Amino acid sequence: MFTNHSLDAVSLLKKMIEIPSYSREEEHCADLIKKYIEEKGYTVSRLQNNVWTVANGFDSSRPTLLLNSHIDTVKPVTGWTKDPFTPTEIDGKIYGLGSNDAGASVVSLLHTFFLLSQNNQPYNLIFAATAEEEVSGKNGIELLLKELPKIDFAVVGEPTEMQLAVAEKGLMVLDCTAHGKAGHAARNEGENAIYKALQDIEWFRNYRFEKKSDFLGEVKMSVTQINAGTQHNVVPDKCTFVVDIRSNELYSNQEILEEIKKHVTCDAEPRSTRLSSSATPLDHPIVAKAKKIGREIFGSPTLSDQALMSFPSVKIGPGKSSRSHTADEFIEIYEIEQAIEIYFELLNCPLVP
Repeated sequence: MFTNHSLDAVSLLKKMIEIPSYSREEEHCADLIKKYIEEKGYTVSRLQNNVWTVANGFDSSRPTLLLNSHIDTVKPVTGWTKDPFTPTEIDGKIYGLGSNDAGASVVSLLHTFFLLSQNNQPYNLIFAATAEEEVSGKNGIELLLKELPKIDFAVVGEPTEMQLAVAEKGLMVLDCTAHGKAGHAARNEGENAIYKALQDIEWFRNYRFEKKSDFLGEVKMSVTQINAGTQHNVVPDKCTFVVDIRSNELYSNQEILEEIKKHVTCDAEPRSTRLSSSATPLDHPIVAKAKKIGREIFGSPTLSDQALMSFPSVKIGPGKSSRSHTADEFIEIYEIEQAIEIYFELLNCPLVP
């Protein structure tokens, strides 16, 4: 049952690798996915560079399950020894940009959709290949969800070695500005904005939020960029720095922001508060089923489109996160074969512990 689907999935992945599909430039890859699904006999919808299909027999009285992964990639880093856009098969591995993150998940989830839709499932089923995940863009899953029926649960395909992430850290980036007063460095004048910034940077370094998650640990704050000054003999009147904040599911990004503003003197402006942390209850039937079939349960420190989903979801997919965004990115062919089998075992009815 799975062999032909695995072969077809691998063939589709190779075609995807051949098409550059950087974030916000996914048009041609979306064309490929749309045509491929139509050739399998399914009705396909498209919104910008997002493509989705709904299994026959949709019934609004039943819960709806979404299978989702992304078709965009980052740009190739330096160090590739192979052409990133030529799918190269060596010793059971397929090398190519996006092979691991997240092409293998896309093709595995799509063929799982084909398999599941052939059976009478107790839920509605939707597959969606979406855009702009790598840049957390607003024209990817966030845009598509406005068009879809109410979703009760989502399986998000990302490289997790087919283990189940039941929680995921959120992200908030702050642009901070400390203000001082310019003066000549040779004289005792001015107010050095760098020194004011250092006090707040030290606070970001040492502060600990009280609530600690069982799966995601503490809220993590890291100062990652700093800039100040125009020349050596001028006391700087402004110092800017950037803070990367990874939230757990026990705080909203807005709550974290409000706490920060109680303690720092600099202006702290978020680029966005929309990328929230998520967590799915461990007693959810799909989580219980995953544990029953031998999947490990963990909390993920990395961000995905789960951050834009207001309903329960899990993250699970073929490949390893450590291969993502690296030179000579690859996926093992057996990982795709295994993924389709595990997805099907996890989601085929009935969904009971």
